[in-house]
Amino acid sequence: MKGKVAEMKQPEKMEVENYDLPRPEKGAMLLKVRRTNVCGSEIHIWKGHHPTKKQGVLGHEMVGEIAELGEGTLTDFSGEEIKVGDRITSTYFQTCRKCAMCRKGAFNLCENAYEFWNKPAAEAPHFHGSFASHYYVHPDVYFYKVPDNIPDKVAASANCALSQVYFGLERADLKYGESVVIQGAGGLGLNAAAVAKEKGAIVIVIDGVAPRLENAKKFGADHVIDMNEYSTPEERAERVKELTDGEGADVGMELSGVPAAFQEGIHLVASGGRYVSIGNISPGQMTEFDPGLMTRKSITIYPIVRYHPWFLKKSLDFLEQNIEKYPFEDMIDGEFDFKNIQEALDQSAARKVNRASITFEE
Repeated sequence: MKGKVAEMKQPEKMEVENYDLPRPEKGAMLLKVRRTNVCGSEIHIWKGHHPTKKQGVLGHEMVGEIAELGEGTLTDFSGEEIKVGDRITSTYFQTCRKCAMCRKGAFNLCENAYEFWNKPAAEAPHFHGSFASHYYVHPDVYFYKVPDNIPDKVAASANCALSQVYFGLERADLKYGESVVIQGAGGLGLNAAAVAKEKGAIVIVIDGVAPRLENAKKFGADHVIDMNEYSTPEERAERVKELTDGEGADVGMELSGVPAAFQEGIHLVASGGRYVSIGNISPGQMTEFDPGLMTRKSITIYPIVRYHPWFLKKSLDFLEQNIEKYPFEDMIDGEFDFKNIQEALDQSAARKVNRASITFEE
């Protein structure tokens, strides 16, 4: 049997190719992709902005059903039994458990995390990304069974935005009754708002787009700050203080991907506070910063890349418990057939849709 793979031959040029379906090795599995999303990192590569990735199979936010199991693959990474036909989502990176970072317990920083990421389709096992009819899950990739009450539309994004911000909030040790200010009300920000709210925090969200701020309220924001109304960093910092008894937030989160937001963040956080940086991932994008203020306020900064892989299970549990409470499905505002995958990327890059999702015909 053959499957289809959409491979980026060069930035902004995609071709669909057919390859024989691989037999999974011991500890691996082959998934049939049910739904996959266009993440910001894919847009970054698609537009040619990544320093090294100029071709290969894209896609990592996905949910699939087991098509074939390799020898010895009997349970997911939580010990739950699995079988052909079960819905699965996996981390988009591997955890080798052997490199220097893994040996230190920093599994999110595995030096071999992307060993199989974004490879050319011609290289076996061909199905390296989720922009394809099938997806190969290697032995060192954590995966979990998707609870029955989580629809594909929601499950597809659990392994990226939700797991990432969940990890960041726990790294910052957000406590019940504390305040958190979130910069950016995109997918990361909305997920962060929901998790923070369920942790019992007072949630403040900053953005400059009215519909995004309205969404933030639906995802648990107690207060929103419109950048059109509070147009300067000084005004926004003062507003955060007004909402936090004159102190500033206990925890701040940069989720916008805008370098200037990072330097603004320490002005929003109280003395002794914690600041989580997730959105800015592109080296070389510079901004001014006041290190003296950071020192004087004794702010702890947590840069977050990826997450400890078991946070995917925590995210699935979170969705299972809160699927009726927050409108997770509404985060997807554009749906495309696999044959229109290039259109999905182009519209996402042009910001005509906030989050595109790609489905596959039976």
